Amino acid sequence: MMNEHGGDIYGRSVKLDFSANLNPLGMPENVRKAAAEAVGKSDRYPDPHCRELTEKLALSEKFPAENIVCGNGADDLIFRIVHALRPKRAVIAKPTFSEYAKALGEAGCTVAEYPPESICGVLDESVDMLILCNPNNPTGQLYDTELLGKISEKCSGNDIVFLCDECFIELCENPEMHSVRQFVNGNTIVLKAFTKTYAMAGLRLGYALFGSPGIAGKVRCCGQFWSVSSVAQAAGIAALDETQYVGNARKIIAGERAYLSGELRRYGFEVFPSDTDFILFRCGIPLDRLLLNEGIMIRNCGNYSGLGEGYFRIAVRIHEENEALIKAIEKVIKWQKT
Repeated sequence: MMNEHGGDIYGRSVKLDFSANLNPLGMPENVRKAAAEAVGKSDRYPDPHCRELTEKLALSEKFPAENIVCGNGADDLIFRIVHALRPKRAVIAKPTFSEYAKALGEAGCTVAEYPPESICGVLDESVDMLILCNPNNPTGQLYDTELLGKISEKCSGNDIVFLCDECFIELCENPEMHSVRQFVNGNTIVLKAFTKTYAMAGLRLGYALFGSPGIAGKVRCCGQFWSVSSVAQAAGIAALDETQYVGNARKIIAGERAYLSGELRRYGFEVFPSDTDFILFRCGIPLDRLLLNEGIMIRNCGNYSGLGEGYFRIAVRIHEENEALIKAIEKVIKWQKT
């Protein structure tokens, strides 16, 4: 059975989608133009090695180009990494993104799930791979930097591949202070995506930074040959110039996250602290179904390991849309009481 994810608005009457966590400013206009221009050249095959995009990423990330692999979204890279390396036993922190366990399971890997605070204690030489999401999806919380350092050291000492998914970190304040990049070694893989940072979900573009060029080479050779379209590559090249856009988005997200958290608490919901562009909360009513009647979709987190019924996640969007969400919540709560 296919795993449920946010953003599946198709076949539903949705006016506002709060289930997908993208940059609330939307796709930058220059990125949109670059993608549109690339469509006119789509009678040619795309560059299978993403040469221009990779070179620009190397400058932006201050990372060797030979250690960067681009993919058809971060999800594509998760599967390629797992299938290229074929771990036999892996550890993931729960609750988290379901695609990690799905990819590992498809590769015949045994998966053990632990809460974040227990991770260090289970990392021994019997483990081949560790996958963490920083900030975590669905909690939105960043890992403590000291803990990340300990985890990285444990992985290095026990020859464990450490895949750290940082697709949401660019939308946090001071992302460089919280990134596993400070602890990168030969066993580390940092996963990132244009999807969230530049609201390019439909174009599908992600990349991974590898501590080892050898592991990068294995992953580069795994999967389909033309994994990234020429349209996505052109959009990615243009997006890397949008530094002010990302900074503006961080400020908006911080303010709107505080507004939404306060309003949700006002209705008596249990709201979990978040560092990024989405909020996890808990309430005692079927809020996703009630809001869908109002044309608003949120993410039901009942299928996350370690959560269950009553947990929901919402994206942080622009103020006008956030206000519309809060008004709709107020409306359905009143309707429930009558």
